[in-house]
Amino acid sequence: MPRMTRPARTLPEVELPDGVRWPSLGLGTWRYGESAARRLDEVAALRLALEIGYRVIDTAEMYGEGGAEEVVGEALRQSIAAGTLTRDDVHIVTKVYPHNASPEAMRQACDASRRRLGVDSIDLYLLHWRGGVPLADTLAGFQDLRARGWINRFGVSNFDTADLEELFALPAGTDCAANQVYHSLAERGPEFELIPWQRGRRLPLMAYSPLDQGVLARHTGLSEVAQRLGATPAQVALAALMAQPGVMVIPKSSDPQRLQENWASATLALAPSDLAVLDKAFPPPRRKRALAMR
Repeated sequence: MPRMTRPARTLPEVELPDGVRWPSLGLGTWRYGESAARRLDEVAALRLALEIGYRVIDTAEMYGEGGAEEVVGEALRQSIAAGTLTRDDVHIVTKVYPHNASPEAMRQACDASRRRLGVDSIDLYLLHWRGGVPLADTLAGFQDLRARGWINRFGVSNFDTADLEELFALPAGTDCAANQVYHSLAERGPEFELIPWQRGRRLPLMAYSPLDQGVLARHTGLSEVAQRLGATPAQVALAALMAQPGVMVIPKSSDPQRLQENWASATLALAPSDLAVLDKAFPPPRRKRALAMR
């Protein structure tokens, strides 16, 4: 049997409501699968990420209209065939369009996602954002998919506190396993109310665009801490979010150097004095703000 390679370092983790623990660092795939000319490079990048040790891969049926899921599926298939990992080693997250959030449409969308990903079961299936389908109907769809064994868990994305309160008031709403939102040092709005609300219910927050699509990698406000630690600004920006209990980050990249750099951020230790410096450069919110989206 081929020798399996395992992540060499211990990553910080978040605990899902069912008690399963996932790494606090994953990989996003927004903009993957949009160009046939980039397909081979994207598959190679994902294979490298899996070899490095990434074990949470986030995608969506919206990304490249299924193209990103196909790239993830091919990289996973090749990595398993090469003995890099097994299917159980990887946590696959994908999202359903709001217009596909009714039970019948969700069944068709989920089956299409499973086929593109080449998996029998999706580890975490998210409603991408709220649309016109009542949440009760969406929950019924999620329950149907779990009963079929097509998904292991369900969750939501771009839900603010009021949305989650409405969700949790419904039967089976408390089975929600995660909420994925835009959160970064430059967009700290969720820290005022949303993150404390979720933390009180042991509901992890998955932070997308944690580097503001690369802007924070060049932000001078991170330079002091980065230089002291011998790190990059991007690593400091990611480590600051992972230092928050119940928060995981899913930066997107297909660049080999950035994949390695982001991976190293997971074991970067920030002292209270470092966090104080970051608070001055990126002040935490003092009032409730509308949830930002990208």
